Amino acid sequence: MAAATEWVARNVGAVLQDMPAEFPLTVRDVVAMGRSAHKKLLEPDTSHDHTLIAAAIVLLGLEPLQDRAFRTLSGGERQRVLVARALVQQPRLLVLDEPTNHLDIHHQLQLLRFMRGLEITVVAALHDLNLAAMFCDRLCVLDHGRLVAVGTPETVLTPELLRRVYRIDATIARHPETGTVWVMPSAAPPIGQPARAAETAEQASVHRYN
Repeated sequence: MAAATEWVARNVGAVLQDMPAEFPLTVRDVVAMGRSAHKKLLEPDTSHDHTLIAAAIVLLGLEPLQDRAFRTLSGGERQRVLVARALVQQPRLLVLDEPTNHLDIHHQLQLLRFMRGLEITVVAALHDLNLAAMFCDRLCVLDHGRLVAVGTPETVLTPELLRRVYRIDATIARHPETGTVWVMPSAAPPIGQPARAAETAEQASVHRYN
């Protein structure tokens, strides 16, 4: 059990929606926490650690923020810091819980494009089905905790599934530039209809395998 726990700590990185911000930590401090899985208690950072931390800060565009207190950042800025913290861990598997939460569309696309380029397995939970179809190789849809579909975006995102799980009518087309599957809802659900779609959207998990 101890060996398995150590393997997970070293090889699985996780980015949650947020983290407590009560502690007086700087952005660099939070990013550096990602190296703790590779250290003994109270072991200082090495030159290798400093190199990885600096590289992650540059990759996520955090240089102007690295000396700022984490608690003073916006939601989107915090999200980028948490991604940088996960990357310095050098995981083989990266798990993301709604990584585009708090981000505007520019930073959503930038972050997912960056994740797509990583040479590791990424598992992410996303609300936006079109972003999922654009960046992910395989999709897994859960309906109230029950697996209802898994496969490529082309095989999973069908009018029948959207009607059954999200209770919407939608046209499935191809994006004119990217060629990816594109979901175009026909109309909003009638007012007063149970908000099942919103509940299941939170459970739509998107898997990417390299």
